[in-house]
Amino acid sequence: MEAITSLRQHVQPTFEASQILLEERQHDLLEVQRLKVELHAISEAIQRTKQEIATLRYAGAQGREMARVTDELGAVVLGTETATNSILAAAEEVDDLAANLAARLAGEEGDMARQIGERTVSIFEACNFQDITGQRISKVVSAMRFVEERVEQMIQIWGGHERFKDVPAAKDLNREGDKALLNGPALAIDGDGRSQDDIDAYFR
Repeated sequence: MEAITSLRQHVQPTFEASQILLEERQHDLLEVQRLKVELHAISEAIQRTKQEIATLRYAGAQGREMARVTDELGAVVLGTETATNSILAAAEEVDDLAANLAARLAGEEGDMARQIGERTVSIFEACNFQDITGQRISKVVSAMRFVEERVEQMIQIWGGHERFKDVPAAKDLNREGDKALLNGPALAIDGDGRSQDDIDAYFR
């Protein structure tokens, strides 16, 4: 019994140490499992990010959607500027005619001519929208170019455009049916688009 007791005293610390070591290994195994789950989530997020970047790249390379947006906004600024200049030119002519009438007419007719001149001033003031619109659109264009630059930087971080050639797009970007026909007015850079004058000629 003394020998068994002595042996137990020698074995007990070893058994306790083994239990502690086993608990540590189980804890490490649990941490490894958690790390595996986190790495899997990170991997899926990376793949989704690559897919979204590939979609943006597809739109930029195939449909020129990203690059075309700035052209479309530039066309908006140019179109509003042209229309505003036409309005201002017509308003100036009306103002001159009203001034001439006011100088030739008297009484109630003269007052009406002067009121026409006053209304043209309101037209001049309202045409200030074009400058404000141009400024706001310029801010939008700058923001979109910033996003486009960041996407390009992300592409380079992932190894360049060649690393995305086999990544499928997130969704089918090819429009079908009526949506394929809705392109809006043609831009000057397109070269083969119809002008508004050409379209108006069909109705004459």
